[in-house]
Amino acid sequence: MAESNCTQVTEFSLTGFTEDSMTQVTLFLIFLLIYLVTILGNLGVIVLIRASPQLHSPMYYFLGNLAFVDLCSSTVITPKMLVDFISEKKGIAYAGCVAQVFIFDLFGMTECFLLAMMAYDRYVAICHPLVYPLVMSPKRCFQLVTGSYLVGLTNGMGQTISLSSLSFCGSSVIYLFFCDIAPLISLSTSNTTLSRIILRTSASLFGVSSSLVVLVSYVAIISTILSISSAEGKRKAFSTCASHLTTVSIFYGTSCFMYLKPGSDSSREEDRWAVVLYTVVTPMLNPLIYSLRNKEVKEAL
Repeated sequence: MAESNCTQVTEFSLTGFTEDSMTQVTLFLIFLLIYLVTILGNLGVIVLIRASPQLHSPMYYFLGNLAFVDLCSSTVITPKMLVDFISEKKGIAYAGCVAQVFIFDLFGMTECFLLAMMAYDRYVAICHPLVYPLVMSPKRCFQLVTGSYLVGLTNGMGQTISLSSLSFCGSSVIYLFFCDIAPLISLSTSNTTLSRIILRTSASLFGVSSSLVVLVSYVAIISTILSISSAEGKRKAFSTCASHLTTVSIFYGTSCFMYLKPGSDSSREEDRWAVVLYTVVTPMLNPLIYSLRNKEVKEAL
């Protein structure tokens, strides 16, 4: 009865990073630079892959989609964060918060599965090179990428439906710089059992399955590389997956820190900076990693 008589929150307050004006200006300039590099880097990768015939292969088809996902996920968060740095009031409407949760969860899970598909692609290329053109045909690549987006869409819709069933009648302060599902569940004044079940089921079903694909693929890849007799052959085989392995390590390392460590509500200062690495910095690093470490990309440039 008390919940039915409460006033539903229509706007959430975002705490950001600091209240000091000079620090906010400094952070604004830093994150603006990061965002510009992210936009230019990922757009550059997409244009380069489309314009260069030597990059029309399954690996770069996946990379182009990864760049698109990074571009979208960064744009969902960073522009609003930049506006908050120079605004007195750091708030976001309920509808905007729901939209941010949906889009971020959609592209976040899509990236998980794209990285898993890229690991599978490297597995087939190194462990079964003779059947690679047959297994990784254009049709199969399209199906794998489409499946990744569909899994992301399912995750985004599930989290959004979960969020829409919650009531927010108490505190409206989110101790973060964007709307994430976990702190919103903690803020809710209604029964959050179903929402927590959906969150954990999604993380377990989708996150763990994509992680297993990456893990199993690289166990087989490393085993195959170690069986190669020549040092030059080992170097060439490893160089084909070094960039992807670096990207996977950064993405899964930061995401596991945020979502698998016990009692995480992203309210601590160090947790917020970890979220920055996961949501803002990683989309900037991916195109740089592939540009600097990949011989074919540098030749195309």
